[in-house]
Amino acid sequence: MDLGLKGKTAIVCAASKGLGRACAHSLAREGVDVVIAARTEGPLMDTARFIAEDTGVKVIPVIADVATEEGRAAVLAACPTPDILVNNAGGPPPGDFRDWDRDDWIKAIDANMLSAIFMIKATVDPMMDKGFGRIVNITSAAVKAPNDILGLSNGARSGLTGFIAGLSRKTVCRNVTINNILPGPFDTDRLHATIEAGAKQQGKTAEEVANARRTQNPAGRFGQPEEFGDLCAYICSAQAGYLTGQNFLIDGGAYPGTF
Repeated sequence: MDLGLKGKTAIVCAASKGLGRACAHSLAREGVDVVIAARTEGPLMDTARFIAEDTGVKVIPVIADVATEEGRAAVLAACPTPDILVNNAGGPPPGDFRDWDRDDWIKAIDANMLSAIFMIKATVDPMMDKGFGRIVNITSAAVKAPNDILGLSNGARSGLTGFIAGLSRKTVCRNVTINNILPGPFDTDRLHATIEAGAKQQGKTAEEVANARRTQNPAGRFGQPEEFGDLCAYICSAQAGYLTGQNFLIDGGAYPGTF
């Protein structure tokens, strides 16, 4: 299927590795020029080279922390009026809520809620003026099925989800959709960090915890980032203009509910 995205431009945040990188790569394969942002120069430049060589599109890497005003300004300077915006930020550390103070909560909210809101604020009106825009927020399956050791993420990402539920109904009439993708366990550095924390808490090895999580998932495995990236590309497609305000759970069937 031709997703109708050739020649479009996209900003993909936290795109040096993991799910962000997968989204940038999938969009680039559809002919989208991408601005990719991340905090760490080495992995970011490696990803930029890989995507450019593999797809032939224009790739602009920006070393920036989108949780900060300065970082967002740097990204937007490279691409002031994107057609597509993929909001993503590294999740806050797992742990026990008793150990978190106000600074921990503010940091999580800045990274996983406010950064996305401010990026949307800067780009949504030009998208509406053009009559095309796709905004995708990478949140977490924990928004729907909270994990007790991910309280900082649960709270901040749920706040973003509530905000999007209202805004997305105001933009779709101008062909600007806003949706969230909720990843379950994907084979990324973030997953391995969560497994390490769980292993420490349970007094087990990381491999024991990882194997248990694999076998408990109906798919019998962890997701691959490429699967996530291709879902993102479809949600950004010309064909997806009637999808807005939705939370797309991609977790191998781990969530047991009907709704």
